[in-house]
Amino acid sequence: MIKNKINKYSLLIGIILLMMACKTPAITGKQANSSTPAVYTHSQDTVNVANIKWASYFKDPYLVALIDTALQNNQELNITLQEIEISKNEVMARKGEYLPFLNLGAGAARVKEGKYTWNGLSEEDLKTNPDKAPKYFGDFMAGANFSWELDVWKKLHNAKKAAAIRYLSTVEGKNFLVTNLIAEIASSYYELMGLDNLLLIVQQNIELQKNALQLVKLEKEAAKVTQLAVNRFEAQLLNTQNLQYEIQQKIVEAENKINFLTGRYPKHIPRNTADFNNLINDPIFAGVPSQLLANRPDIRQAELELAAAKVDVAVAKANFYPSVSLKAGLGFQAYNPLYLIRPESILYNLGGELVAPLINKNAIKASYFTANAKQIQSVYHFEQSILNAHIEVVNQLSSMENFTRSYETKAREVDILTQSVVISNNLFRSARADYIEVLSTQREALDSKIELIEIKMKQLEAKVNIYKALGGGWN
Repeated sequence: MIKNKINKYSLLIGIILLMMACKTPAITGKQANSSTPAVYTHSQDTVNVANIKWASYFKDPYLVALIDTALQNNQELNITLQEIEISKNEVMARKGEYLPFLNLGAGAARVKEGKYTWNGLSEEDLKTNPDKAPKYFGDFMAGANFSWELDVWKKLHNAKKAAAIRYLSTVEGKNFLVTNLIAEIASSYYELMGLDNLLLIVQQNIELQKNALQLVKLEKEAAKVTQLAVNRFEAQLLNTQNLQYEIQQKIVEAENKINFLTGRYPKHIPRNTADFNNLINDPIFAGVPSQLLANRPDIRQAELELAAAKVDVAVAKANFYPSVSLKAGLGFQAYNPLYLIRPESILYNLGGELVAPLINKNAIKASYFTANAKQIQSVYHFEQSILNAHIEVVNQLSSMENFTRSYETKAREVDILTQSVVISNNLFRSARADYIEVLSTQREALDSKIELIEIKMKQLEAKVNIYKALGGGWN
């Protein structure tokens, strides 16, 4: 009777302790807000250029070839692909944790016991009675061990689920890298074409200024101008000649940047320089902001990281609960290897284990609170990625509109100043304008042509950036 009461009390105490172990502290999570404005400020189309393949969006065959090479050879992209493989292996490892483990083993040992131990005394007795002594003093074993942690609280399954979600997140990270890589090569290619045209304009102006310098020298010989005029024209020529060296250096750096992105050593980059000024921006259809959630890889990556963080909270919570495991073993053991095959040498064990944290759960609580904080952090990161994407699109739509107008205005200015150069030269020959007006007009014409090329470069960069901002390129 007393023994039964003790067993009942022991069971009751065990249940109470188990309930105490399972108690989890309260936390406050956060829900993500994925809402977006209905339309963009500068666009109200439902068609989205992000769905266009990059080879169709960038129609220049030289540029298409460069992008295709980069997608195969770019080292950073290949590094990211290996990170995806690492994440895939992590999923495999997590999956193996909740499956049973079966290990095969064998061992042999020669043991010399101390003389003044029970086993040592037994050895001494066997030595005094050689007829009873076995041929071997040792320990020989062969068998299999089985262990399995029962995933009662889905802790191991959730850990595998979180790893699988993060694997998908690395894939989206790769897609985002592809989008950025395509955009960077396209921007560098257009920059290179722009620099070629800048160099051409500078070289053309050098020839014009050489002719103007010869004219001024003739005017000096005719005593119509002084040496000051000659010096001013020659100084302007030298200044323009100096510009070409800076542009040539920029061309070298732009070419090598593209070579680096395509994973190759420096070489000439073929390009359609003559078509630069004829490149016309096609109409851009930005769609609606809600499409960013599906098209932008960085948003989808942040969303997957948020999903994984939520699962991590469940994994951390499961650490408060008892873990249940089963263990078993079957094999043969004997001091003589010849006895291993005898039925009497069979050994086996079977057991179960229930373990729950009871006192000093600070480490478990800390992991739980950290997982919850990371989940909240992931919510903010997800919302930030949506906001950032929307602002990028609005900025680039505005940029395209403003630079298109700016290019049209600057082109008219270039035409007027180009005419002014001819007029000023004619007036100077007829002594109706002084050399200062000629110099000023030449300088203004050159500056305006350089600015026109720079505006065209910004216009093309906006074309690249809007495609990138909308999430195009990776698909």
